Amino acid sequence: MFKLGDKVVYPMHGAGVIETMESKEILGVIKSYYVLKMPIGEMKLMIPVDNVNNIGLRNIIEKDKVEKVYDILRQAAVLNDSNWNKRYRDNLVKMKTGDIFAVAQVVRDLTYRDREKGLSTGEKKMLVSAKQMLISEIALSTDKDGKGISDYLDNIINEDALTQEDNVL
Repeated sequence: MFKLGDKVVYPMHGAGVIETMESKEILGVIKSYYVLKMPIGEMKLMIPVDNVNNIGLRNIIEKDKVEKVYDILRQAAVLNDSNWNKRYRDNLVKMKTGDIFAVAQVVRDLTYRDREKGLSTGEKKMLVSAKQMLISEIALSTDKDGKGISDYLDNIINEDALTQEDNVL
């Protein structure tokens, strides 16, 4: 059970703060909901309290684990040479887990593929979504603004690209 003020991750949507709890009647059934305020995009989500275990709602990572996310982004990309549809499904499975380390792998691998071979439209959207998920959780974990985190992620990814190019030359 979560409480007001908890910083949590809602898989496929990113991290937010439980702002309130509300009861709503929908189709004659009264249910309790967590109301999450998302720091990126100022969106609010309502999540049924009785469904949090099924959807994978979890606490955000500890601040000391953020460096591991950065390390994953610095690692060499793993290229999946299957067709874009299979890659998309494989990456979607990783993202649906809500595991920040799996999402970091998706960002790393799709960024590299985009640079080298290009991405399908679906994969481009997935990359943007995965990056937003990373930014929202890291921002809440470190108490830093999303723009600063986004810039830092871009620096890591671009730094990695230069290193990988040097290895090819």
